[in-house]
Amino acid sequence: MARIASFGDVADEFRRRWERTIWATMATVGPRGRLQSRLVHPLWEGATGWITTGADSLKARHLKINPYTSLTYWDQTNEQVHVECRAEFETRVEEKRRVWDLFKHTPFPLGYDPGVFFKEGPEHRSVGIVRLVPWRVELWSLAELMVGKPSQVWLA
Repeated sequence: MARIASFGDVADEFRRRWERTIWATMATVGPRGRLQSRLVHPLWEGATGWITTGADSLKARHLKINPYTSLTYWDQTNEQVHVECRAEFETRVEEKRRVWDLFKHTPFPLGYDPGVFFKEGPEHRSVGIVRLVPWRVELWSLAELMVGKPSQVWLA
């Protein structure tokens, strides 16, 4: 493992990989301490990620119990991204609207219209806007592993 001092040193490669993959597997921990995984569609602004979810969805209930989550991006090129982060529910109405619009106005397939899933709009109590705050990002590749190159790891 090669430690990276600044997120800026891996930002371009991180962006290239998540934009190519788009969907990530997200693991959360439920009330009985058991892991559960699902696919999510995060949108990243530098080192800050965002997801939308139902405010009372299973995912949201898990994150309210334990806000730590793990995301993995993987595709057929075997270049992975592992993101360990803290999930924070956004409560400021202006920021919820901004992130909603960010998803809506980012071109597909990176963005999408949250209104397709949440007819009530970003202010409604049924809508969860979740900020992902990474504390660890790992870039890993099978090709690099095969030639002895270590993964790159940034820690906040």
